[in-house]
Amino acid sequence: MKIYTKTGDAGETGLFGGPRVRKDHARIEAFGTVDELNSHLGLIRTFPHAAPFDDLLRRIQGELFDLGAELATPGDTAERIGIEHVVAIEAAIDLHESQLEPLKCFVLPTGTPLAATLHVARTVCRRAERRVVALAAQLDMMIPSNAIEYLNRLGDLLFVLARIANKREHVADDPWHPA
Repeated sequence: MKIYTKTGDAGETGLFGGPRVRKDHARIEAFGTVDELNSHLGLIRTFPHAAPFDDLLRRIQGELFDLGAELATPGDTAERIGIEHVVAIEAAIDLHESQLEPLKCFVLPTGTPLAATLHVARTVCRRAERRVVALAAQLDMMIPSNAIEYLNRLGDLLFVLARIANKREHVADDPWHPA
């Protein structure tokens, strides 16, 4: 079987078990951005200093595939991402945040290459969240019930992991000083 089908050459793609839609459809934007986030997490896992996060990030990558499948399947009633996934992300945040000094200001998204890449993933996660919110706003679009909450918590986790990555390499947070 060839990788190319030529069925998308006119700017449309098929949804799982559903109709063909334009490639700029809100549903495609939502799960496409989740897929982009997943790729960023795959990149992060290649960093040698990311090894302590590998099991967590691998699990999240699988969950993002599940979320993408939910978003790509109109009318899907199977909840692959449940409240237990949100709770697991919160537990990871709490575990890692307990190792950090409390923030007293905004910090710039920088530091080690690992931390900076985690910040990029965080911003892609926030964009995925916005795309899912936009999809949910369309009256005919049903979304997984925990999708927005899951992505919101995941963005928080990626921020905390970036700070942890800097701390482990003895790089201080770089505070933002308003002009």
